[in-house]
Amino acid sequence: MKGRTIVLDHLNGLEAAALIVDGKLDDLLVDSDGPRPGTIYRAIADRPVKGQGGMFLRTPDGSAFLRQIKGLAPGQPILVQVTGHAEPGKAIPVTQKLLFKSRYVIVTPDAPGTNISRSIRNETERDRLLEIAHEAADGATHGLILRSSCADAEADDIADDIDAMLTLADKVLGDDATQMEVLAEGDGPHILAWRDWVDPADVVTDAGSFEIHEVLDAIERLSQPQVILDGGASMFVEPTRALVAVDVNTGPDVSLAAGIKANMACARALPRALRLRGLGGQITLDLAPMPKKDRRPFETALRQAFRTDNVETTLIGWTPLGHYELQRKRSRLPISELLK
Repeated sequence: MKGRTIVLDHLNGLEAAALIVDGKLDDLLVDSDGPRPGTIYRAIADRPVKGQGGMFLRTPDGSAFLRQIKGLAPGQPILVQVTGHAEPGKAIPVTQKLLFKSRYVIVTPDAPGTNISRSIRNETERDRLLEIAHEAADGATHGLILRSSCADAEADDIADDIDAMLTLADKVLGDDATQMEVLAEGDGPHILAWRDWVDPADVVTDAGSFEIHEVLDAIERLSQPQVILDGGASMFVEPTRALVAVDVNTGPDVSLAAGIKANMACARALPRALRLRGLGGQITLDLAPMPKKDRRPFETALRQAFRTDNVETTLIGWTPLGHYELQRKRSRLPISELLK
């Protein structure tokens, strides 16, 4: 089945959204009982952590941890935003850098000015978008980033989005109360699907659609660590408490190029495998044997694969043992926790 389909349904009573591309599950968003990333609190500074340059904060949803706390004193109210999901037993990760993100625009209170996504290269289109932004944000002091989804979008839709995000930013930043409070809820899976899956797609909202479109079967397969790769190779994606281990195997191929072929297939498949399983943190790749001269093509393929992934991932590099390491933002809960 060719094309893109967005399926909005529920999984184990939680709001969920699935993106199917050419009949294959490509992305999956599932809500949780914890605070959503993007939630904005007025938190209360609690106690600093010596040696780590951070401070624990009190929020309506429990303890949070903030890094880089210069000038912050215990008892002081502070606006912070949730950056990801907390690991079990750990504090909610937050930042002072607030972002108000929607389908077409990101409002950046700490970074004034108007910027347009670099993926929009047509100068005529960039000029059109600048005119829309300047008219819609006339007099606003916050910064704006016009996202790639603005390309060829209706001017009224973009302007309405800018107005909504600026209004929300003004409301949050203009609140001068001092008690801890939730000032803005993070977006759930259905809104995130509208916000981030912007390419043309059929949208299905009927109850039970996950079963009808075989999303449940695909999710069940995610509980298995093995991912079949092109050419008969495979990789095993296995999370531990400390890191995510990825082991690449060549399979039945015994040719001299078996290692590089398996590793290149891993590079192409890894973003999807991590995205669907909701895995982040430290990731270590135990690759199939290949000559050192093939490392650069592998890195290029890996960088290209993660370029279109919407979860922030940093490619760290090679270890003395020949493993490759990545650092990935914990923006989602592991699917294993959601299916318990």
